[in-house]
Amino acid sequence: MPKLWNETIATHRAAVRAAVLDATATLVAEHGPTSVTMSQIAKEAGIGRATLYKYFPDVEAILLAWHERQITEHLGDLAEVRDQANDSGERLEAVLKAFALIAYESRGHRETELAAFLHRDPHVTHAQQQLHGMIQSLLAEGAQAGDLRDDIAPGELANYCLHALTAAGSLPSKAAVLRLVAVTLAGMRPVATEADPDAAN
Repeated sequence: MPKLWNETIATHRAAVRAAVLDATATLVAEHGPTSVTMSQIAKEAGIGRATLYKYFPDVEAILLAWHERQITEHLGDLAEVRDQANDSGERLEAVLKAFALIAYESRGHRETELAAFLHRDPHVTHAQQQLHGMIQSLLAEGAQAGDLRDDIAPGELANYCLHALTAAGSLPSKAAVLRLVAVTLAGMRPVATEADPDAAN
């Protein structure tokens, strides 16, 4: 089969898949995860039901694929804001702020039933490991530069940051989210000692 033809087919399949995931996200937001059917998804995506079944066996498979796409996009966004900052302290602040805002903006999609289902997805565990590694690296880099505390292991501090900022999903406003980020960052600063009274400045 000619290369151009293969590329055209691949592009078409990617477009159909994206349309299906977008349609599913819209329907779940409107009706909840248990009310969505394959027929509704096909209609919303503008394709036939038979075509939809060629891509996904059921609604659960579509939800998992949609969630995987969301996770990938979020990780990409976090890596982008990290790479745009100048030093380790700025990079950490940018990533923590972006993560907290993602948690805050996703709060409306966290139907208990849907969240419980999606968080069984192995992609969630993998993404959490990637995010933890990203923050841990920034903390280690900052500690080595003297910008961040070095009296606690970076991995432990990364756990603290992630657990603290997950609470952003229950906050009432973006202003409250930014205050939470500021408090979390304050806990990352070097601890002053008698021998080095200016370390916290």
